[in-house]
Amino acid sequence: MLKAGVIGAGHLGKIHLKLLQQSSKYELVGFYDGNEEVAANVEKEFGYKRFSSANDLIQAVDMIDVVTPTFSHFEIGKSAIAAGRHLFIEKPITTTYAEAEELISLAKKHKVKGQVGHVERFNPAFTAVADKIEFPMFIEAHRLAEFNPRGTDVPVVLDLMIHDIDVILSVVNSKVKNINASGVSVISETPDIANARIEFENGCVANLTASRISLKNMRKARFFQKDAYISVDFLEKKCEVVKMKDAPKDPDDFAMILQNAEGVKKQIYFDNPKVDANNAILDELESFAFAIENNTTPTVSLEQGAIALKVANQIIESFKTNK
Repeated sequence: MLKAGVIGAGHLGKIHLKLLQQSSKYELVGFYDGNEEVAANVEKEFGYKRFSSANDLIQAVDMIDVVTPTFSHFEIGKSAIAAGRHLFIEKPITTTYAEAEELISLAKKHKVKGQVGHVERFNPAFTAVADKIEFPMFIEAHRLAEFNPRGTDVPVVLDLMIHDIDVILSVVNSKVKNINASGVSVISETPDIANARIEFENGCVANLTASRISLKNMRKARFFQKDAYISVDFLEKKCEVVKMKDAPKDPDDFAMILQNAEGVKKQIYFDNPKVDANNAILDELESFAFAIENNTTPTVSLEQGAIALKVANQIIESFKTNK
């Protein structure tokens, strides 16, 4: 079992602590939080061992799980990697792409593994169809949330949209060619609602919308590719695959037949892949343990986390151009 420690014991940090304690892959050593009141309350309520400094915790474990505000990710990550500790770090990886590049370089130098907490990669609705998404040419994603003061210290792009950015980058095997985006601040000092159009070199176009001032929650993505349409509902944990192929000659052997403008008939059939219930956060943490134990590339590597951050920051820069 890998000895694990958590830095950051806020809302998400407490979830990580609970899951690491339950996991058969880790031995939870303890935690550190710079807020004295928060740390004392967590220690008293849950009984986790509390460390007096981040460095003391780093020295006592094999893996550090960083669940702190983004601005502190870089310094904590540097300290953990320099001590030869494997690093799991919540999204976004860092504040700037340059910081992310430095963490990647340090991880290579010290021969440690790093994974970024892009949890939607482990959403069962997405994993059920991920292998069916092949060369998508148009993608539409909507991520809407009711207002929550937590997270408003950063633009909605880094708070919510970055989930969809990472998912899209994981299925589009092409470099970003152009980004056009706009964002509006309604309640907080940073954009609360945003829309981005990402064009890739292979011709794929992704249209993303994110809002944290909606009246209802929604987390959906639709992928369109040749002869197929795939939808994923990340919130309801549902997915659907609609495929088309040449219509059969036997008129009784079809689910539905359409005829296009050129007179070509296509058979349409529907598939609802089985979605196995899971705890996505536990899965991502245990997948990291697997990568460490087997010396394989983590599912969401530091490099992938850095690219998602780079695209997110390009979207934010586009706000200024279109203001």
